[in-house]
Amino acid sequence: MDPIILASSSPRRQEILQRLNIPFIVHPSNIEETVPPTLSPKEIPEHLACCKVNAVVRQLGLTQEIGWVLGADTVICSGGKIYGKPKNREEAFAMLKKFQGHTHEVITGLVLYNGNIHDITTRTNVNKVTFNTMSDEEIAWYISTGEWHDAAGSYRIQGFASCFIKKISGSESGVMGLPIFELYDMLREQGYRILR
Repeated sequence: MDPIILASSSPRRQEILQRLNIPFIVHPSNIEETVPPTLSPKEIPEHLACCKVNAVVRQLGLTQEIGWVLGADTVICSGGKIYGKPKNREEAFAMLKKFQGHTHEVITGLVLYNGNIHDITTRTNVNKVTFNTMSDEEIAWYISTGEWHDAAGSYRIQGFASCFIKKISGSESGVMGLPIFELYDMLREQGYRILR
């Protein structure tokens, strides 16, 4: 099985690929995540994932033949507003305060580049996450765990945040940032076999 170049340094995405026994090489794109103002929240993750893949293909294509490149991006959307990664504890607290007692969307865009035939496949995965009502003390406790660092929306579903998540409509892997169903569907469409 050929290794896939993962255009992301996300430990969660790496964990999911390891769980599926898919060999991979981490090569973050380090793009500046700027978004055209004309895009809707549901279009943003796929756009950014495509930018990541294109950046890696350009970087590596100068020195080697490219096989497979996988890009992914996740955004949180609530009330039409996008919530990214918090810059500090105060911002993380404010995000969680906004989410508590409400439902928001977690949108992940996936892009797979097949260098053998120079083709790109894309998918978008949308999930709804409902937080239970949280006290300021509970939010402060969660912030103290440090899980908010480098996490879109200030939380990680697979960690202590699960104490406060009342309901998920969709897939847990999608909320983690690499939806397994969509990933498998893309790989199968492009002829990359993970069943051995």
